[in-house]
Amino acid sequence: MLINADFMRRATVAPENYEWVASPQRGVERVMLDRVGAEKARATSIVRYAPDSFFPRHEHPGGEEILVLSGTFSDEEGDYPAGWYLRNPPGSSHKPSSVDGAMIFVKLWQMTHDQNRQVRVDTRDPSSWEQRNGRDICPLFSDVAEQVSLRRIAPGESLFADPIDSAELLVLDGDVMADGRSYPRGGWIRLPEGSYPEIVAGAQGATIYLKTGHLAHVASEK
Repeated sequence: MLINADFMRRATVAPENYEWVASPQRGVERVMLDRVGAEKARATSIVRYAPDSFFPRHEHPGGEEILVLSGTFSDEEGDYPAGWYLRNPPGSSHKPSSVDGAMIFVKLWQMTHDQNRQVRVDTRDPSSWEQRNGRDICPLFSDVAEQVSLRRIAPGESLFADPIDSAELLVLDGDVMADGRSYPRGGWIRLPEGSYPEIVAGAQGATIYLKTGHLAHVASEK
């Protein structure tokens, strides 16, 4: 299965265009944002757990990255309400579930094997945030291959001041303007190398998940 599989091209999905697809497990649905592979795939998805739904224990050979968007997501290590960022390294396993229901942003099979650190960040804790160059930033993960953070963008402010080598963003609050249209909460944009001064926060500003640098090696393999 190939969905937005050309990483040298811009890809966007607005929330009004979400197409929910049933997973193999009852009560769990997903929106496939990009995907290369069948059920075990390099994938970026929005996943929705109905109340009292779960997945059997399974491994993640290529790692798993999760941002909880709503509800409470759980596994054997704990319960994670909206705002938690989880990073499970390659070779990890778990049995995910949700008692009350949850929606999560998930990235699978996208870690290098030397990324062996488990990460847990409560992004709703004010102490997780800092100021850099006048912008509020919540650092989530960083190494030579990628940088991941949440960022608050002021109304009308450009997201990128300089050219980028690659980027991916998910709008968590407010909206951003890109391609001459508004992407509100839930909007997803993936960008190849280039300059993107036209991507700006809307009238109410925006809070976004932002990952940069991670597509350079993927594009080079094409």
